[in-house]
Amino acid sequence: MADLESLLNRWQTADVLDGRTVERIRQWELEQKRPAGLRWQGMVALILGALLLASGVVLFVSAHWDELGPAARLALVFGMVAVFHVGGGAVRDTYHGMSTALHAVGTVSIGAAIALVGQIFHIEEHWPAAIGLWAVAALAGWVLLRDEAQETLGLLLFPAWLFSEIAYATDLHAGQGAYLGRFLFVWGVLYLTLFLGSERKAAQGILFAAGAIAVVVGTGSMRTDGWGWSSSWSMTPWTITWSWGVIAALPLLMGLLRFRRSLVPMGTAVGCAFVLPMCGQLGAGSLLAHVLAAGFAVFLIWWGVRQASRALVNFGILGFALAVVWFYFSDIFDKVGRSLGLIGMGALFLAGGWALERMRRMLLAGMDAPAPASAAAEREWKQ
Repeated sequence: MADLESLLNRWQTADVLDGRTVERIRQWELEQKRPAGLRWQGMVALILGALLLASGVVLFVSAHWDELGPAARLALVFGMVAVFHVGGGAVRDTYHGMSTALHAVGTVSIGAAIALVGQIFHIEEHWPAAIGLWAVAALAGWVLLRDEAQETLGLLLFPAWLFSEIAYATDLHAGQGAYLGRFLFVWGVLYLTLFLGSERKAAQGILFAAGAIAVVVGTGSMRTDGWGWSSSWSMTPWTITWSWGVIAALPLLMGLLRFRRSLVPMGTAVGCAFVLPMCGQLGAGSLLAHVLAAGFAVFLIWWGVRQASRALVNFGILGFALAVVWFYFSDIFDKVGRSLGLIGMGALFLAGGWALERMRRMLLAGMDAPAPASAAAEREWKQ
């Protein structure tokens, strides 16, 4: 109401509204019954409660696991999952926040249940299948419940399953790190750009953070395991084909069919992921890798300005700084001596940090409002 009074006074002073209209608006707003929202203290309590509850269940089961027979173990596993989901369904109409937390713990418990059932029946030959089943359960929970917790779990577990399948298929093969790095990099960029402008802030924040970590780790993995063309000889054509399908074709298809605003960064990320591991085999490959990493960071900054995303601009600035520091440590620091290297590093941090911060503030100050396409994409995603 304080904000409303300020606006009403401003509009009345500017002769946009007369006194009678202002009074009618004020009276109408006072008559509205607004349900009390869940404050941040309640959110923190629910999140911590869910984490502590899940941790306690895991510790209890692990402490008494050896004392239980197979039948008791199976009953405990299924009962653990059922109790949380039934409890979440029972309080869904009266306390939606508690229901979301209990359903989230239930979905997490499904992962533990799958692993424990596999241990009971000695089903361990193809371990990525367990993560795949867990992802299916989380995605089913998202379809049925339509809440942010299930959405976040499903969208984290699905790429985790694909990553596990690539890791399993390329185990002990040359260039495994390059392929895993490519997957992390491309899917990280997908999650950085896919949910820009989303109304589900919690899911957007968690997935953006996961994408940022994946991009950094994937870049390092591609650079340290720089097998390009030579990695093909040690893998079957089928493994190479479906790995590239998961790394490139699937994210591009998602960007093309439902989220066209992510198609441009996805295409750029796929091209960068294809070239970066090969830089070590080319002349001046190290310099090319640094230029490629810095150039992609600049692209993310440009795309963040275009999409009016402060988070993406900030991450692009951070990525550019990391690329410069990476170049300095790998190509310059050892060549100039320890003392001069430290002096240069200090000057780089001071001057470079000042320049990047100034650039960041200029970009954020001149940023336009979010594009209308973001709201349309959000409605399309919900459908």
